Amino acid sequence: MKSSPIKLTVVLPGKPNEVFGALTNAKIIAQWNGQKGKVEAKVGGKFEMFDGWVKGKVLEFEPGKTLAYTWRPGDWPEDAQESVVKYSFTSTKRGTKVVLEHSNFPNETEKKNHKSGWMEFVFEPLRNHLSSQHEPN
Repeated sequence: MKSSPIKLTVVLPGKPNEVFGALTNAKIIAQWNGQKGKVEAKVGGKFEMFDGWVKGKVLEFEPGKTLAYTWRPGDWPEDAQESVVKYSFTSTKRGTKVVLEHSNFPNETEKKNHKSGWMEFVFEPLRNHLSSQHEPN
């Protein structure tokens, strides 16, 4: 049985194009993530994160607006379908509101692990990185 999607909303420092860039530019991904990641800037392009642990294909790529890709970790069961990750970016007074929806998990355990993982391995390091870029000198 498929689990329901995760929906997370966070506000990150910076403008939507800057936050989008931090999630798609390989050099910036390495700065906040400490591992290799790549997002080809086109629909159908390759997606990889966490030194290739997760692979997928770009489904939507609109800088500063939306980003979506398939998501398949290397340790999921062979017969598991790809899940789908979709971000939307909205400018706010405090930065950028990012809404993440991650759907099509193979089971509830993976859903639970990913829910905490998004905060621990993506949004917290990303917030720290972007905050450091916005500190007064």
